[in-house]
Amino acid sequence: MKKILVLGTGAQGSTVAQRMDEDPNVSEIICADYDEKAVEELVKILEKGKGVRVDANKTEEIVNIAKGVDLIVNALPIQFGLNVMEAALQVKTNYQDFAASESDSCHWSDLLKDLLTGSMNDRFKEIGKTALTCTGSAPGIICVAARNAMRYLDSCDSIGMYVYEGVKAKRFLPFWWSPEVAYKDMIEEPFCFTGGKLEQNEPFSLPITKKFKGIDEPIRMVEHSHEEPVQMGIHSEEFFLGAKDIFFKYGGSGVEIAELLYKMGMLSKEPIQINGSEIVPFDLTLALTPPAPKYESEIREILDEGLESDTGAMLIEAIGMKDGKKIMVETYVNSLGCAEAFERSKLTGETYLTGQCGALFTKMFIDDQIFQTGVVSSDMLTLKQVDYYLDMASRLDITLDVETKEISQ
Repeated sequence: MKKILVLGTGAQGSTVAQRMDEDPNVSEIICADYDEKAVEELVKILEKGKGVRVDANKTEEIVNIAKGVDLIVNALPIQFGLNVMEAALQVKTNYQDFAASESDSCHWSDLLKDLLTGSMNDRFKEIGKTALTCTGSAPGIICVAARNAMRYLDSCDSIGMYVYEGVKAKRFLPFWWSPEVAYKDMIEEPFCFTGGKLEQNEPFSLPITKKFKGIDEPIRMVEHSHEEPVQMGIHSEEFFLGAKDIFFKYGGSGVEIAELLYKMGMLSKEPIQINGSEIVPFDLTLALTPPAPKYESEIREILDEGLESDTGAMLIEAIGMKDGKKIMVETYVNSLGCAEAFERSKLTGETYLTGQCGALFTKMFIDDQIFQTGVVSSDMLTLKQVDYYLDMASRLDITLDVETKEISQ
């Protein structure tokens, strides 16, 4: 029987807690957050839940409530990642998060590389524990799908990842998750692994038009800042058959809106003077952007108004050689639409996919299916672990459609 600590009681943390509450191998779930009301609301729907208030800025507070747990699941904002990892080391337990951590001292990409290859990795190995990072949907299941594609190839030249967000409400609602995170990601110079080296491009650069299966109109996709090219680039030789080009592109109405705002200077963080007042354009834009729906009543109201569209796509294209022929392995990740996800879980499609995919990694810890030690990212699973993960995902209607196509050399 396992005891876990879930830090953060938003959509992701709540999903993990509820899924683990159903698991017979879990004896207790400590749910912790700074927001006492959110903790109380979650714990009262759990059979095995215990609520605690915690200030995640203080490592010692996390340590005090984490003693004796088998796993800490970090579903807090990324700036708390290092604090929670340090607490996991002090109590000598396993750790899991949904996205790369952030630090004031260096860029997140440098921190991710350091975590995977530096002293933090060594420290977790020394205590024989695992710190599993980047375990949501993207990064997360998209990395599992990319690993799965490698079984169809002898060598890999390139891996392209494409995410299209096509859910549109009738009201103005640019994002179904944090607008602050969305804007921040979109104005950052995106990473790509090109010719075996990690490089950065301009925001919204290298546009292409992509036709997705089941979606009538071709979609404009642009470069987007994400963890996958960084972590998969580090592991290219060991886990991706020597792929030299790895990139992530993003598209949808939120991208279109953000690109226009970026070109207008409305996402700049540099203060400007307007009629004698100093204004930071980014702060103004964020203040005027409606927040993502968080509570069941909010989501229900939006769905009752009707959606203009309820589509989306997550596609991985791995190109390489198989038996002397050039092959594309095309993988679609399928999940529930927004309306379906709400009917099943009271979540949006985006939070359903991210939360459930994260909970599957937690389930692998509970089932003793994570045997690696050190800091491990979601692209580092063995193919046997990939099969275990995908089998569990299929029971939640999260599936892969894989097709191999011979292409001209």
